[in-house]
Amino acid sequence: MSHLDYGLKSPPTGIRKLLYLNWPLIVLLAAVSSVGFLMLYSVAGGRIEVWAEPQMTRFAAGMAAMLIIAMVPIWFWRNLSALAYVFALILLIAVEFFGDVGMGAQRWLEIGPLRLQPSEVMKIALVMALAAYYDWLDLERTSRLVWVILPVLLILVPTALVLSQPDLGTSLMLVMGGGIIMFAAGVSLWYFGTVLAIGIAGIWAVLLSRGTSWQLLRDYQYRRIDVFLDPASDPLGAGYNITQAQIALGSGGWAGRGFMQGTQSRLNFLPEKHTDFIFTTLAEEFGFIGGISLLALYTLILAFCIHSALSNKDRYAALLTLGIGATFFLYFGVNMGMVMGLLPVVGVPLPLVSYGGTAMLILLMAFGLVQSAHVHRPR
Repeated sequence: MSHLDYGLKSPPTGIRKLLYLNWPLIVLLAAVSSVGFLMLYSVAGGRIEVWAEPQMTRFAAGMAAMLIIAMVPIWFWRNLSALAYVFALILLIAVEFFGDVGMGAQRWLEIGPLRLQPSEVMKIALVMALAAYYDWLDLERTSRLVWVILPVLLILVPTALVLSQPDLGTSLMLVMGGGIIMFAAGVSLWYFGTVLAIGIAGIWAVLLSRGTSWQLLRDYQYRRIDVFLDPASDPLGAGYNITQAQIALGSGGWAGRGFMQGTQSRLNFLPEKHTDFIFTTLAEEFGFIGGISLLALYTLILAFCIHSALSNKDRYAALLTLGIGATFFLYFGVNMGMVMGLLPVVGVPLPLVSYGGTAMLILLMAFGLVQSAHVHRPR
């Protein structure tokens, strides 16, 4: 980016870059992560070394990476976008051949001491690639069919690889996150309407085919649909997870049972209490007030991303910021909807709160890109 992009001012350097950082956003990220440390300490029965301490170490590493990324000019990340996408795609392909299997899914790569989940890397690499594509593409060509095909392929190829692991939750996040960027870039609503119509018709066909000679899903898959619609139909089997989660949510009431006093988590009724279902532990111990407070923190982070994107005159930086904000929204929106029974259980972690190294590090690095866009925006 040239000096002219900053009007009469030269590009920010040194101390000025630190001053230009979005410090309220950093405080909010630290606050949400601190909630995670607290809950991980609680679900471990008051032992910090089990989950909370490793999570704190990852947070410190992620924050350091975020600040380093923020100091690098946004044009550098724009030029690196295609390479980042190709790298993430290679990692996804490597999972197919060398991936580590856990809990019935092949989603991880063992690289020395590091256990990496490439699908998390792809969530951000896809955002970078699509933002760079629409920054390069002239606005008047955005909705022409020939120029819509490439971004659709950029979305569908990694989605198919992730779906084969299998990981339905991440696959849906890739499709929805990519769709949001295409919408923000100005792609015609006719395309989205067509996709929506095809999706509704597909769902209708799946439901109508049940019990016929042309049944589209297997019986156990229809059973999963039944359990999602009515968890009580199989409370000790497929509906166990969501049933226990709803018990924990309801037992918290307005103010909760108190810190480390949640019976569902303490007595190990809650499944995956330190990862996907950690929000139910929070709601049981701190009640509706605790749950809505965390949601407010998430909403503020999202609001900062949207404001930064709308106020940025650089098209790539604006689309990148909006895409990362959308990905963050999908993280907590899907997770909270899942544990409340509003969405199927698809295994999406609660961002910055659930225990997990790859998700936290990648997410904080993504916010480093948001900070880079904010620090180096035209002034």
